[in-house]
Amino acid sequence: MTNPVAVEARGTSSTAVSPGSPGSPEGGPRGSGPRGSAPLSAAWRGTLLAGLGVLSFSGSFPAAVFAMEGFDPYLVAIGRAAVAAVAAVAFLLVARVPLLPPRSQLRPYLAIVAGVVFGFPVFSGLALHAGASTSHAAVVIGLLPAATAAFAVLRAGERPKPLFWVAGGLGAVAITAFTLSMGGGQVTVADLLLVGALLSAAVGYTEGGRLARETSGWRVISHALVLAVPLTVPITVVLMLTTDMRPSAVSLAGFAYAGLISMFLGFIPWYAGLAAGGIARAGQTQLAQPLLTLLWAWLLLNEGFGLATVGAALAVLACVAMTQRARS
Repeated sequence: MTNPVAVEARGTSSTAVSPGSPGSPEGGPRGSGPRGSAPLSAAWRGTLLAGLGVLSFSGSFPAAVFAMEGFDPYLVAIGRAAVAAVAAVAFLLVARVPLLPPRSQLRPYLAIVAGVVFGFPVFSGLALHAGASTSHAAVVIGLLPAATAAFAVLRAGERPKPLFWVAGGLGAVAITAFTLSMGGGQVTVADLLLVGALLSAAVGYTEGGRLARETSGWRVISHALVLAVPLTVPITVVLMLTTDMRPSAVSLAGFAYAGLISMFLGFIPWYAGLAAGGIARAGQTQLAQPLLTLLWAWLLLNEGFGLATVGAALAVLACVAMTQRARS
């Protein structure tokens, strides 16, 4: 298990900037120093950390599908947060830090709770239950980086260059065309649920990335999970008592992945990456998630997909390279 103290030490050292140093508010302009190597290094470190988070998240849809083979969709969506809260409490206790966030930061933490603890898991789980395939859902959620970038402009004060918006826009167009082609020119209920999921995640990612500039990523997601416990635990208990459960090794494994990896451990490098590389820039690494999820869907679920799915996924992957050339 990751040592929370060590993680916090790394997160603090990667985000703290001493007064008067290049890139600090009191120091020289960003990029001062030998060819601006320090900010560039931080940007790419953020991209790599965010990419590790994306790798973790890419297994979320297959895991949810496996979990729903034995459990109710709402139980999977809410129960995963209850499972993650146990790990979060353990991390916080080992690190000897308060279980709850400062009251002055309560509003952004509540946004994270609404966005990534409840919103994304519930909306995406219901979309899969409503008939969306894992591959279809993965490509639609590829719009998430564009939504996150938009919220980053509104809430985090980031100002990406025009190339960034061109690349993000092209990715959004590719995914929209794919969605319409798969739905016979119409938007389905599952698609609307997926839009709700991506907007929820965009809010949670933006607020979490902002908080991770001052607090290490593992503490951000841990505090959010603990803050949600008064809702997640009672709801989970009620759902366990009132819904039909048919646990198996596969469904339990999927539930465990959704709770421990998708809902907790994946957020540690993800929030650290957003803080180090910029929410808009590092967040674009999630454009690669559709391809990764397609791979897991093929390997684990034996899902087939046509050229349109592969083409859309490759199109958004090409946008990743473009956005990474546009520094925030």
